[in-house]
Amino acid sequence: MIETVSAWLHSTRLSWAMAGGVPWLWPLCETLHFIGLALLMGVVSVFDLRMLGMAKELPLGPLQRLMPLAVLGFTINLVTGALFFTGDPTRYIHNVAFGFKLLFIGLAGVNVILFYVTGLYRRVDGVGAGHDVPAAAKPSRRRRRCCCG
Repeated sequence: MIETVSAWLHSTRLSWAMAGGVPWLWPLCETLHFIGLALLMGVVSVFDLRMLGMAKELPLGPLQRLMPLAVLGFTINLVTGALFFTGDPTRYIHNVAFGFKLLFIGLAGVNVILFYVTGLYRRVDGVGAGHDVPAAAKPSRRRRRCCCG
């Protein structure tokens, strides 16, 4: 099935354009992809690091209001990534690293969905400067006891 879709995709004019038919299209998409990645990772990294306890002088509410920029970055990456895939689908469908990349993007998506569906984003929004986020927003820390006493 994926081979059939790949072959069809490769035969389209868009694939031809991405594969070099339009010389500036691939570099333009790479530039946009990098900008999208910078928007996405810049906002999400600062927000997540603050939730983990770093830079406690920053309140979380204003950081959370930057999330639309992260969504914009993800959207840019989704579109340009689809264009890259269209340009040479056989390069990607058999690439294990590409499979892992899609897996991790999916896991990140589940994380975001859980953050908003559970209402945790409301509890985090009110966290001011110098305060810790609710325990539910942090990874659990289990203390391990040594078996030797």
